[in-house]
Amino acid sequence: MFLYQWLSQVAGDHGSGKALVYRDTYLSWRGFIHRVDRRAQELHAMGIGPGAWVGLMLGNVPDFVILALAVSKLKGVVVPLDPTTGNRELELILEAAPLRALITRPRGGEGAQAAAAAAMSSSSTSLRGPSAPLRPAPPSKFIPETRRRLQGTLLTCSLYKRSPSNGTSRPDVAVVQFTADVGGDPKGVLRSAANLETSATLIGGTLEMTPSDRVLCTVPLHHSYGFDFGMLATLANGSTLFLEDEVSPKRIAKLVREHSIDVFPGTPGLFGSLVRVPTVRPLKVSGARYVSSGSILPSQVAESFHERFGVRLLSCYHTTELGPVAIDRTGKDPESVGKPFKGVDVRVLPLAGGRPVIGDAGAVWVRTKGLALGSVPKVHVPVRSGGGTQVGGVDSEGWYRTGDLGYLDRTGKLTLAGREDDLVKVDGKRVALGEVEGCLESFPKVKAARARVVTDDQGGPMVVARVVRTGVCKAEEIIDHCARNLAPYKVPRHIEFCEQLPS
Repeated sequence: MFLYQWLSQVAGDHGSGKALVYRDTYLSWRGFIHRVDRRAQELHAMGIGPGAWVGLMLGNVPDFVILALAVSKLKGVVVPLDPTTGNRELELILEAAPLRALITRPRGGEGAQAAAAAAMSSSSTSLRGPSAPLRPAPPSKFIPETRRRLQGTLLTCSLYKRSPSNGTSRPDVAVVQFTADVGGDPKGVLRSAANLETSATLIGGTLEMTPSDRVLCTVPLHHSYGFDFGMLATLANGSTLFLEDEVSPKRIAKLVREHSIDVFPGTPGLFGSLVRVPTVRPLKVSGARYVSSGSILPSQVAESFHERFGVRLLSCYHTTELGPVAIDRTGKDPESVGKPFKGVDVRVLPLAGGRPVIGDAGAVWVRTKGLALGSVPKVHVPVRSGGGTQVGGVDSEGWYRTGDLGYLDRTGKLTLAGREDDLVKVDGKRVALGEVEGCLESFPKVKAARARVVTDDQGGPMVVARVVRTGVCKAEEIIDHCARNLAPYKVPRHIEFCEQLPS
């Protein structure tokens, strides 16, 4: 309930101040808490109460924030979900997360609805696109008992006869945020109220956030980075949150200028696209804190953004399991992620184990109060030769092995240099390259495939692949196959044909 408690406190202190701005409308803190209270009453009438897991499959819209706080008031568990989640991933999420309810926008959660319909009728099908042929949706084990329309909205609430059990019934779980495990399957990270409070304190303190700050959040709220730097830090500090769900560089550049945005969490790809907007001029915002995370920030993007907008980007290291880890507070060394947040410890160890090293690359370990409670389903990582703590594990002293590679310099600055496994990030979202390669090789005319992530000159990370064919086919056919079976950000943007894969 602590999120709602923060709201109550801020609403009492700044009742008439602006809390939330979306397009041409805004909510005062007083109006905000009124909306939350009303929605909490409606959810309670549906049977949602303490301990209930509620999925929010919504974009960056006010309803996401209002419903998350309503669930918090009811002492439920908020489960943010990507609106673009497909059938297979949603089935895996429902298997791992005992959702009591799933709230979606119109056409949202089509995968779940199509799968449920298929279970009710063998003739059920789902559309791949406007002109695509019908293909059967896979049957689902999870069929809602009822579906209701939330009052005054087009949102649909699907209710399930499920309740938390075993490890998922822990009373200290406040939010479950999904990312990808080493195999590419969804993994729900269990975050407690203490974890979230730690993240909000670190972000607010380091960025010196105040109630007068204007925060623009274009990073998806269903992602931990957007949730922490957008909703969480804003609520904790009573700042004004500007939401935007249309990632149009021209529109975002206009919002930043017209509303004198003080705090702006983004990704290297987003900042790179803003640099290419032809009409931008330097901003007249003193003390602006524009944060870049999700992947390495190229120097060219950072320098071009400073030249065009007059603001230095602060490169940041943030993960779902740990929250904020490190940040370059000066903005003068973009390819480094700077020094750890206050209260966060970072060390680098050789991959084979041993004492911490300075200046040499190795495995990045972190110790922080923001470390999550665990995950669902429980991930079983194969034991490495020689034993020791595995990637995603915690040693006896509370150090978490992140799976990231990097090195620390003598001043304590951390520079990231890749991964121990095949997990990579595309604008903050984890992608298992093995999953992409498996999808490519499932295409009948592909013999072998190798996927990787590349970053263009303006900082846009993307998945590309090398493919060995068994027959004649075009790159478009392979990409279409991937688009039908993978989330959009996992689909290769470019296919390179070759006779054999490099060793």
